[in-house]
Amino acid sequence: MEAIDLVTYITRFQWDMAKYPIKQSLKNIQEIMSKQVSQIDNDLKARASAYNSLKGNLQSLERKNVGNLLTRSLADIVKKEDFILDSEYLTTLLVVVPKTSYPDWQKTYETLSEMVVPRSTKLIFEDQDSGLFSVTLFRKAIDDFKQKARENKFMVRDFQYNEEEMKADKEELTRLSTDKKKQFGPLVRWLKVNFSEAFIAWIHIKALRVFTESVLRYGLPVNFQAMLLQPSKKNVKKLREVLQDLYKHLDSSATVIDAPMDIPGLNLSQQEYYPYVYYKIDCNLLDFK
Repeated sequence: MEAIDLVTYITRFQWDMAKYPIKQSLKNIQEIMSKQVSQIDNDLKARASAYNSLKGNLQSLERKNVGNLLTRSLADIVKKEDFILDSEYLTTLLVVVPKTSYPDWQKTYETLSEMVVPRSTKLIFEDQDSGLFSVTLFRKAIDDFKQKARENKFMVRDFQYNEEEMKADKEELTRLSTDKKKQFGPLVRWLKVNFSEAFIAWIHIKALRVFTESVLRYGLPVNFQAMLLQPSKKNVKKLREVLQDLYKHLDSSATVIDAPMDIPGLNLSQQEYYPYVYYKIDCNLLDFK
């Protein structure tokens, strides 16, 4: 089928006999439409849920690698050589120090608690506000050191160097990123195809409603003409007045009250009742702000 825009499809509209056989009852035709649109809706929910879950997991992992040194992941900053590993007595802590407190840190870190290895601190990384320093001390002094560091506005990060975990996190990030790219293309193609299918069904429902409401209002045999009108915004009120003058004899009880939107369902609300059958078709469905 040739790709055409929404307005062109509507202005060239012809009932699709293959999809919606007119020899069937109105009830059967409505059920065919309802089943088709419900299937699209269910598929959309399932596909959107799967994609959004994947996207959310990826964003959650990505967020860990951004932000300041107090909150972000340190896995992509530190190296194995920054740590004392496999020692029964010694360990390495990572401390976030405000840039304005660098001199204080250098003067005091060795005496914040007992058993701190002299001259063991090293600046590993810094961002706009803070620096990440390593410091080596005896394991039994960890709690005391953390408390004294906090009192001096030096924040010890809770971090254990584990190559396997860090590798697994990187692989997970890569996998999620790849899966997201793989799903995005097919999802967009599915949306394009099924938007068209849903829009076609929607216009057929509009045509069905025009027919049904016209028969209910004006009776049998069928004697009415459906047409499309597309006034500019400034001419909507004038058009309403002209249509009211032309067709007020069809229903003297109808009063012109502009309706802000099309109401779903087969029954017209009082707010959009005119002496003629009227349904709004919004062709700006793809206009995003």
